[in-house]
Amino acid sequence: MGTRPKRAADKESSVEKHDGRDTGEVRFDDPWYDALASGWGEMDGTGAPAPAVPSARREHEGRSVGAADVYLEVQRSAAFQEVRSRYRRFVIPGVAVFFTWYVGYVVAATTAPALMAQPVAGAVNVAMLAGLGQFLTTFLFTWAYARHARLRRDRAALDLRWDTQELTRGVRGGER
Repeated sequence: MGTRPKRAADKESSVEKHDGRDTGEVRFDDPWYDALASGWGEMDGTGAPAPAVPSARREHEGRSVGAADVYLEVQRSAAFQEVRSRYRRFVIPGVAVFFTWYVGYVVAATTAPALMAQPVAGAVNVAMLAGLGQFLTTFLFTWAYARHARLRRDRAALDLRWDTQELTRGVRGGER
């Protein structure tokens, strides 16, 4: 029964550490402001930073309500409405364009087989190029959606999520 070397598991965890303040105080750091994540702070494509969304927290300070009330109030907040509006402004036109392109391909394939059979280069015909175009536009729309979300919605949605968590902290949850 001798002494054993100190292992990594024996070290004090970061949860057990504190910065010298009152040990009874629970510290909540905002993880969304620690460092910029990939893409945050980028320009929106026009050379200007993406516009900010108003905070939902300001509208709810000083109230004592249940968790369900907090979520309903956050849903009615200007910040939430702005995030949903940004989502709809991208998705609705994107779906309309993609659906039109897809239906146009199917209609052309069924109603104009001679057009679709026109050779373009060797064995490659118009139908094959249009079919490959379907795949290409799928990837293009996926990339555009991810970029739009990163530049226009992700930060605002994370801020809204943080505000909601702050508002529900200490509120009796689960009651309706």
